[in-house]
Amino acid sequence: MTESSLREHRIPADPVLARWRNAVFTIFALSGFVFANWAARVPNIRDILGASTQEMGVLILGMAGGAILGLVASSHVITHLGVNRAIRLFLATAAVGLIGAGLIAGFVPHFWLLFAALMVAGGGNAILDVAMNVAGAANERRIGRTLMPMFHAGFSVGTMLGAGTGALTEQLGVPVEWHLAVVGAAVIAIDLWVVRHLQPAEEPHEAEPGESAGWRGRLSAWRDPRIILIGLIILGMAFTEGSANDWLGLAMVDGYGLTNPGGAAVFAVFVTAMTAGRLFGGAALDRFGRVPVLAGSAVLAFAGLLLVIIGPTSPVAIAGSVLWGVGASLGFPVGMSAAADDPRKATANVAAVATIGYMAFLVGPPLIGVLGEEVGLRKAFLVVLVLVAVAAICAPAARRPKGLPEA
Repeated sequence: MTESSLREHRIPADPVLARWRNAVFTIFALSGFVFANWAARVPNIRDILGASTQEMGVLILGMAGGAILGLVASSHVITHLGVNRAIRLFLATAAVGLIGAGLIAGFVPHFWLLFAALMVAGGGNAILDVAMNVAGAANERRIGRTLMPMFHAGFSVGTMLGAGTGALTEQLGVPVEWHLAVVGAAVIAIDLWVVRHLQPAEEPHEAEPGESAGWRGRLSAWRDPRIILIGLIILGMAFTEGSANDWLGLAMVDGYGLTNPGGAAVFAVFVTAMTAGRLFGGAALDRFGRVPVLAGSAVLAFAGLLLVIIGPTSPVAIAGSVLWGVGASLGFPVGMSAAADDPRKATANVAAVATIGYMAFLVGPPLIGVLGEEVGLRKAFLVVLVLVAVAAICAPAARRPKGLPEA
């Protein structure tokens, strides 16, 4: 289905497709909720551990390292389990990692035990990420509308709620162990309920020999130049988004003198802006197409980053975080949707671009942490500007190729 036909073709969602769509949205939201509850308590975790900025970069690397391991195995695990079983299992795994991180921080605050718990959370969330994007792309094709930004808006809704929950618990002095344990248990309970509404995401022809069957077929995505370029788009925009997720709160605390609850609140502002960008992004994509929207998003992210870096006052920096959030909002969902354009290779292609994108979460935390230790977190964000430019340059790769089979 071409981009123009996707804009013109509107299939009213029947109740089954609507429940499937809503379930995918909820799963995206739960994924974001798990992560943001952790991210909002990072300043508190730093105080508990007495860690430096550089040490916190290494700790956050635990989640990214687990994610990379999960992504390497994701296409094979998902092919073996099926998309829906993988969603059920690995959303629960991410929640268990969150619970473990809270209990360790609260009762036995040991750096490397906490690192291990974050690896579990990161690995579970990475496999979940691929599976839920494949499910979202399948639902998007079946309904015949641009839905991936809305699904990623679900992730942003989850991060917004999670950041708000984290800021509130920080303000009320709720111990981090009880906060994260309750959140993790609630996510597991909702997970078991919502997965029942998913429909099979696999296309019948995905398992044909020479396409995605076996290790060799699933690794063929790495030989496709378009997939590599889409991966670079996701790399740049994931670095842009992830830098805010990991460091914006601390940057506002250390760079502008805000309190820990104030830093968490600015993070909530950022994810709220991302949510708005994703909620309205589908209409922009349908009207203007992927390439112009990606380029415009990169410009907004660039401008917002500059205001955070050089802003003379905290209100200016907060305004910059709004532009940053809107600009970073569409890179990941558009890249995932583009990677899944060919339903025959959706799982392998999504896994490949996600792996490239997640390198931002592997390299980003320690890099920003090391630079932040030397020059301050605000100046450390300068490196993010380079990757925003890379994403903008690669934007034409997101255009849907001609000749793909119709959904």
